[in-house]
Amino acid sequence: MPAKTVVFTNVRKFDGDKFRWISSGEYIQMSGRAGRRGIDARGICILMVDERMEPSTAKMMLKGNADSLNSIVRQAPTGENFVKDADAFHLSYNMLLNQLRCEDSDPESMLRNSFYQFQADRAIPDLEKQVKALEEERESMIIEEEDSLKNYYNLIQQYKSLKNDIREIVFSPKYCLPYMKSGRPVCIQLIDDETSPSFSIEDHVTWGVLMDFHRVKSIIEADDANKRPEDASYALDILTRCNVSKDGVGKKTIKIVPLKEPGEPLVVSVPLSQVTSLSSARLTIPKDLLPMEARENALKKLSEFISRYPNGMPLDTDDNIHSNSYKKAVRRLEALESLFEKHEIAKSPLIEQKLKLLNRKEELTSKIRSIKKKMRSSTVLAFKDELKARKRVLRRLGYITSDDVVELKGKVACEISSADELILTELMFSGVLKDIKPEEMVSLLSCFVWQEKLQDAAKPREELELLFTQLQDTARKMAKVQHECKAVFQIFAHYVGGPVGLVQIDVESFVSPFRPDIMEAVYAWAKGSKFYEIMEITQVFEGSLIRAIRRLEEVLQQLILAAKSIGETELETKFEMAVSKIKRDIVFAASLYL
Repeated sequence: MPAKTVVFTNVRKFDGDKFRWISSGEYIQMSGRAGRRGIDARGICILMVDERMEPSTAKMMLKGNADSLNSIVRQAPTGENFVKDADAFHLSYNMLLNQLRCEDSDPESMLRNSFYQFQADRAIPDLEKQVKALEEERESMIIEEEDSLKNYYNLIQQYKSLKNDIREIVFSPKYCLPYMKSGRPVCIQLIDDETSPSFSIEDHVTWGVLMDFHRVKSIIEADDANKRPEDASYALDILTRCNVSKDGVGKKTIKIVPLKEPGEPLVVSVPLSQVTSLSSARLTIPKDLLPMEARENALKKLSEFISRYPNGMPLDTDDNIHSNSYKKAVRRLEALESLFEKHEIAKSPLIEQKLKLLNRKEELTSKIRSIKKKMRSSTVLAFKDELKARKRVLRRLGYITSDDVVELKGKVACEISSADELILTELMFSGVLKDIKPEEMVSLLSCFVWQEKLQDAAKPREELELLFTQLQDTARKMAKVQHECKAVFQIFAHYVGGPVGLVQIDVESFVSPFRPDIMEAVYAWAKGSKFYEIMEITQVFEGSLIRAIRRLEEVLQQLILAAKSIGETELETKFEMAVSKIKRDIVFAASLYL
């Protein structure tokens, strides 16, 4: 598809976790398509920017370096993030089956010679040096009464953890929203940075005045209008002291600082999770806080109010909380407080400095443990567990025997690499593709090559919707098998500039990327409609639809080979007929500049 011009309809992309600016590497990859070799002296690149973009962001995108080549596999602890590295190595079922089909091939040998394994092995000497340096630093730390001090340190950590558990209950929207009134003093947890002490007995907090609160809509919640208020996320608009700084390109950074430190009085949005306590009092604050003087006077009034209570601000009671976990946490906290008072080392001189030194020693121990774990994982074969899990899936579905011999289903999956090979194979063997017309078949297959999310997309006609339901049921079955076999889900995530990804998620999240948004358009195209006619029944961009139909033809060519490999001449003929119905006119023109 030679192109003179590349148009970015959006400069943000969803990476499976959140919307973010596209990286310089992604920009280079996509904008590099502009300009036809031997025809254009230069290519044109157009960015459609419909929101404010900082100069530093634009500079990073347009003039930044290409992404470094690292074969890495990342899985988020929450199990919700895509492995989105364009150069990451992915062990697919298609790859595994093709390895097993060859007599002399060995999947483990292939993995052993992968770039990922090479980088893991090469990193070991550096990791050993790091461990040695950290162990030497740890051994050089001599602390008096270390055992007793460690016991006291553990009590402090438990105390902080319990206080946080209680705070999470007290400040859950269910309990705290009725008390969120304008003018109330609120205590805010300061976000630690590199200059903050690594350990402190006291919490790093400051005070501000609550102005308002609002519900925060995350990306995942966007289409969930029925979410209960107590289950949503909230942020508070708080007037407090802030330090405003600018970098070299003028990008502003706002950081909340203690009231007594120099800074500007600003109203900032603070997540509810950052609030540690709420005063029962209410200050009278002017409604118009645009003038700097009004904001400064409001903070002055807050400081005077705080100074009246040297032993602590009057706080809202939590008598209305009847949670058993809350009552249990409060009892444990009271027990810990009594242990603090009785502890022999509590009144030891320089206790704060000793605790900071012990904390540093604990951090070193944790870092050493983490690096050693990384070394152990580097010395074993990369992907070994994933390889075993994928084999379990293939055996359970009847793609290979217990001796790793490829069965009939496996031979079909060997030919499919441009879409989910397991789901397509299951649809073939269940008779779904054999029992429908070629136009309906290409309409169904469009769900495999289209993952863009359209707002208010029209539902397909009844017969097509029934086929889509069968696809969803098959996908759900595949997801459950993979989940039970502890295999990482393989998702064909074709976000703009995004590669195919691997991710461990729940079953419904595996099914949701299959979308019926262009089923009607593809059906009409296969029935012989003109291109301008199908554009009238869909909201998608022309280029996106052309790309999807071209990818659909690629999937059909692979299905032709798959049908041929098992002697299914009837299906082979149907796939060839489907190709002939979609491969025509502007969609498959050698150049779009006619």
